[in-house]
Amino acid sequence: MSSKDDVSSEKTGGSFEALLASIAATLLNQPIESFDAGIDDILRRLTAFLGAERSTFGVVDPTDGILRSTHAVAVAPGVAPFPIGRSIAEATPWVFEQLTEKRVPVVIASPSDLPLEASMDLQTWRAFGVRSVAVFPIVAGDQLLGGVSFGTTLRELQWPQLMVDRLQLICEVFAGALLRREHERKLQVTLAEVEVLRAQLQSENEYLRAGTTSAEGLEDIVGESPALQKVLFQVEQVAPTDSTVLVLGETGTGKERIARAIHVRSRRHDRTLVTVSCAALPATLIESELFGHEKGAFTGAVSRKIGRFELAHGGTLFLDEIGELPLAEQAKLLRVLQEGEFERVGSSVTRKVDVRVIAASNRNLAEAVREGTFRSDLYYRLRVFPIEMPPLRARKEDIPLLVWHFLGHLARTVGKKIERVPAATMARLVAYDWPGNIRELRNVLERAVVLSPVSALRLDALGESLQAAAPASTAEGGARRLEDVEREHILRTLESCGWRLKGKGNAAMQLGLNASTLHSRMKKLGIRRPGTRPRPADHG
Repeated sequence: MSSKDDVSSEKTGGSFEALLASIAATLLNQPIESFDAGIDDILRRLTAFLGAERSTFGVVDPTDGILRSTHAVAVAPGVAPFPIGRSIAEATPWVFEQLTEKRVPVVIASPSDLPLEASMDLQTWRAFGVRSVAVFPIVAGDQLLGGVSFGTTLRELQWPQLMVDRLQLICEVFAGALLRREHERKLQVTLAEVEVLRAQLQSENEYLRAGTTSAEGLEDIVGESPALQKVLFQVEQVAPTDSTVLVLGETGTGKERIARAIHVRSRRHDRTLVTVSCAALPATLIESELFGHEKGAFTGAVSRKIGRFELAHGGTLFLDEIGELPLAEQAKLLRVLQEGEFERVGSSVTRKVDVRVIAASNRNLAEAVREGTFRSDLYYRLRVFPIEMPPLRARKEDIPLLVWHFLGHLARTVGKKIERVPAATMARLVAYDWPGNIRELRNVLERAVVLSPVSALRLDALGESLQAAAPASTAEGGARRLEDVEREHILRTLESCGWRLKGKGNAAMQLGLNASTLHSRMKKLGIRRPGTRPRPADHG
């Protein structure tokens, strides 16, 4: 073995990507109570993978702002881990300066590589037999959250730049996990206060009408349910940072409003919020739309065009339906997120931009990664701070608030004021599952306002969605067969979730059925996805 070993180039390939995916899944999906045990396990796996012998993880104490080691592991026989609880600034002041002031990794292949001003650091490392070390800051925006280091005592170790870059990506996943842990801690206190507010939602409609939530940047986000308050708490925490945010949730849950709220409450609020719907752009024009093009770059490019990234410089770019972005453009987007630079189509000039990215999707991106339709490195880069939007059926206590909120808007746009919502009508609205979420609720209310002959809201002339959910005896034309009602309800649910029978938010889950039960009901009721051929058995 040579005096200076190198981290194997093999470990910069697919095996590292698999390890990264596993680490991200552990940190993002485990209960917060398992955080400490999860960090220890991850440190052991990373240390062994890198061919190092021990590693240390530290966080900034929120009470005094001091960065201290909180986790330490050793994976080689006879090698002791660093002691936990030491101040990094006292033990290694030069390293601490690099992490806090310059926010750069410290990579030392040999003690002789240390500068003269790092004499205290050298003394500490000699005391613990350190021969090679790589130390990385864990940051979110401009906030230092902690640091992680990997070291050797038995030999010197080289650290290839590619491996350093990939370890920095892992530090972004660490940052998301640390933010989540701190948010969960604060959330426990907030939820106690939310419970008091929640009791007020049982009051009469007139009281509920005056109880809509309104705050700077959150005027159109209505509700006081615990599920929504958790989202608003996350907005408050992440908005002041420049961290990338990934907003996930079903269609119609208000993902764009959350993105706007984050922008309004950020330090970029006086600059532009630029919105791009990735699903609405033809694949041939996406690159030009995002990055711009030069005159003559392609047929039809009769003049220079500024792309959305340049328009959003200094502000925020909201990428809606990010899961629809083609793989080729995903690679270009990843470069902008990592380096902050791009080229217009037809130009070789590299341009720098300062843009905060908020992405949203109603798809299961983790499943898309597994299927190979979405890049794993882009997924983890976007998912620094994920926010899950609850469907309307998970926050039914907010429906009366939303009803009065929309009726107030509709009074101005439709020109008809609704002053009373009968208790039975409100009960029907609350009981319905709303597969189209808030968007469907607003459309149903607009139709009801138009058709209501007086100042009281009427629902007896609504469309298929509530007709299917209503009792058979209330349907127009008298009694209806139970099978007809069931068939309409299943069809409506299948259409609302794109005929998904697997994965998060699938039709069986929304209907509260097992997948096998849903398949049986579809076969019995003769339900087939449009465009599919019937099986021979269906003909008798």
